[in-house]
Amino acid sequence: MLNSQKKFEWHVSRLQVDFFIKKQSVKEYYRKKVHGSPAPRAISSIIMGQSEQALLLDAPKFDLEAYIANYSGRTRYERLFLIGSTSSFLCVEAIKGALGEAKQGKDILRYQRAVSLLHHHQRDDPEARPDVEWVDGISKQVKAEIDRLEHELKGYKNNLIKESIRMGHEDFGNYYHEIGDLPSAYKFYAKMREYCTSNKQILEMCLKMLVVGVEQCNWISVQTTALKIRDLTLKPELEAEVRPKLFASVALSYLATGNYKEAASSFLMVDFSLGDSFNQVMTSNDIAVYGGLCALASMGRTELQLRVLENASFRNFLELEPHIRRAIGYFCNLKYRDCLETLEAYRTDYLLDIHLRRHLQEIYSLIRIKSIVQSFTPCRSAPIAQMAQDFSSNEDSMQEELVDLIQRDILEARIDTQKKLVTAYVRNARGRVISESLQMAKVYEKVARHRLFAINAINAGLEIRAIKGSNQSSYGAAGDIVSSGQYSYKNFRSGRFG
Repeated sequence: MLNSQKKFEWHVSRLQVDFFIKKQSVKEYYRKKVHGSPAPRAISSIIMGQSEQALLLDAPKFDLEAYIANYSGRTRYERLFLIGSTSSFLCVEAIKGALGEAKQGKDILRYQRAVSLLHHHQRDDPEARPDVEWVDGISKQVKAEIDRLEHELKGYKNNLIKESIRMGHEDFGNYYHEIGDLPSAYKFYAKMREYCTSNKQILEMCLKMLVVGVEQCNWISVQTTALKIRDLTLKPELEAEVRPKLFASVALSYLATGNYKEAASSFLMVDFSLGDSFNQVMTSNDIAVYGGLCALASMGRTELQLRVLENASFRNFLELEPHIRRAIGYFCNLKYRDCLETLEAYRTDYLLDIHLRRHLQEIYSLIRIKSIVQSFTPCRSAPIAQMAQDFSSNEDSMQEELVDLIQRDILEARIDTQKKLVTAYVRNARGRVISESLQMAKVYEKVARHRLFAINAINAGLEIRAIKGSNQSSYGAAGDIVSSGQYSYKNFRSGRFG
């Protein structure tokens, strides 16, 4: 059925089915068969049967069917496939769910990956044998549909009707997205811009590019597209509908790049009206989890209390995930052990999340370090045994952890190995106070000079215009004049301005 030049062989027998991929990936084979061109390498693809993550032996707290029902689109398959490849408890159920999702669509690569993974776990299962007829039928159907779309788009371009050309590119992008060719889908969505005639059409185009960018894990593209959407002039009701999606996408890009502070700030700005309108990327439950964990990893207790727990909009998200709300409450109330134990109970759930799993260890580590530092800060000394008990550890491990924090200058302390005590250590406290006082005096002097400069300029009746190319109007107030940086203090002291 497949020639040797494709370097892809199927061996089907009555007992088992084995896939062999030589020098080319399945995606490259499929692209050459349908499109006649090599495929770009997918960023977020997972190599089947060779997962770098160890299998999770603990059972998650969620019900798989109820969990996956919250999502729509391609993310359903991605989440099921990840659970099937990393969870020993939900392995077979998740893989069969992924197989069902794949057969409902037209992405042959996804189907082949799911079949191979199921064959790896249960060789005797009838579903572990590939449906060759379905694969051939979908391949022919895809090629025929692409030929039809090319013919239609060529006709639209000959007729020079902008709206028809735009819709032709949109149809192409939607179809490539459906069959899993994300780079081509993004390319055709981007081509729509030339033929858009209203801000609403540009918005629709950008939202499609936003979803594809997330699926590609192309976070630079996500942030660039978000900026384009923010610069659009939209009706108030449409802007209110789009803004939560915009903040959620940008926050996800910050999370993916490890910028947890900015991620938390963006998640906290997502309005609860988002609902399930963005469930092809994430749900309201995900907003609560991602935002809560990023806030815990990057904010202090006062900031957590003001910006998270007292945030009227985000509090609605926290009601969907009460354990996150409890963990933040424990942290703010100095109950660090309860906070860490609450988070640890849901570690398996979070390791099965496609966006959170790569960052979970770092986030948990940051939260634990903050807890240790803040619990020790009010004390002059503390027994290592007591700290080990407070943080569910043993003395040796706790001492190694404290040594690491001291060597990294995170914890200002010293360890008495004989008495097993951790003692606070302040480096040159007097010098630091003097340095801070001098810095404060410089700031005060600078502010005073700014105000005197403005008073003299106003008394002299001067009107100071903005620099050419600046988006500010003429300067007449003290702060505006000096913040522009146009004049030096030498001029002020020489009396040139009054």
